[in-house]
Amino acid sequence: MTARAADRARYDRATAHLDAPLALVDLDAFDANAEDLVRRAGGKPIRVASKSVRCRTLLERVLAKDGFAGIMSFTLAESLWLARSGFEDILLAYPSADRAAFAELAADPKLAAAVTVMVDDVSQLDLIDGARGEGSEVIRVCLELDTALKLFGGRVRVGALRSPLHSPAQVADVARAVSRRPGFKLVGIMAYEGHIAGVGDAVAGRPFRSRAIRLMQSTARRELAERRAAVVRAVRAVVPDLEYVNGGGTGSVQHTAAEDAVTEIAAGSGLYVPRLFDNYTSFSGRPAALFAQPVVRRPGVGIVTVLGGGYPASGAAGPDRLPVPYLPEGLRYDPQEGPGEVQTPLLGSPADDLLIGDKVWFRHAKAGELCERFDVLHLVEGDTVTTTVPTYRGEGRTFL
Repeated sequence: MTARAADRARYDRATAHLDAPLALVDLDAFDANAEDLVRRAGGKPIRVASKSVRCRTLLERVLAKDGFAGIMSFTLAESLWLARSGFEDILLAYPSADRAAFAELAADPKLAAAVTVMVDDVSQLDLIDGARGEGSEVIRVCLELDTALKLFGGRVRVGALRSPLHSPAQVADVARAVSRRPGFKLVGIMAYEGHIAGVGDAVAGRPFRSRAIRLMQSTARRELAERRAAVVRAVRAVVPDLEYVNGGGTGSVQHTAAEDAVTEIAAGSGLYVPRLFDNYTSFSGRPAALFAQPVVRRPGVGIVTVLGGGYPASGAAGPDRLPVPYLPEGLRYDPQEGPGEVQTPLLGSPADDLLIGDKVWFRHAKAGELCERFDVLHLVEGDTVTTTVPTYRGEGRTFL
């Protein structure tokens, strides 16, 4: 029996009393992935990206482990909810225009002490001030650095379109604006190198593309390490008591941690290890989060149909954004239909061994987005569901 076949047998036994559709997290794999992230971070603390987890119970579990400290959140409303739930040191990774939430933040000393907001433009400070109302609490601020690699005088750009702050001088200018402005305190710098951390460098069947990605990432790492160090020096000249410099992501943990200027690493997807993280030479993890769909039809030889399953991930549309049938091994989509909202035909010889009501296990493409589809996660240890916990959605929280 292969390791994957053994996993399928465990998951089927663990969930035999449950009807699909359902989602599970294998806690043995989850914990092993957490340990691997800590090992790769080389002693620097890891701030957990909540959008990659979206389950308070699992956030609590990983933050209880040595090597993890703090949360990187994705909306201001989520940040306030987590702070009220007892989480501390929450860094909002994206700028917000949620005026009502800013008013709450500015009016509550506990929230203001726990939450740091992201800024890359002085106009965002204006928006916050305009939303304060009677609130007078000091707002903690982090500046985001644009990590994109610019080549040929800026004519070629590699990297996400995020912050407009690219040079040390640009970041220092905004740092001065924050430090001079009453009601704000600059506490950190963040830089997410998505073109390194979020792009696999070993694309199956694409050796030349993989080589080009590795070359790009090697160049980008060197350029960013030098520029990030210069940015930190420039900002510390303005704010000497900067609390942290955050960088990285699951795919770049050990590279980012090697930079002296970086004090902490961000990661989250590496806990679940969705399919987008299969194509990396720098690490390999264990798939920890899966979902199951039930077989509801047997249209013919070598074909079964499962209920639902069409859960595409965000980002540029393409086959890599689709979930993949994982267990039993050997199933594939009908190219004329793909995964459907209500039904999904699957082809392959393993289909002939599946009965009506049997489960087919899938891996999704992007980590936390699975939790937007399911109210609960069944947590599995060995071949037993030890507990069932709500996702954000299960707690009535859909922040985006």
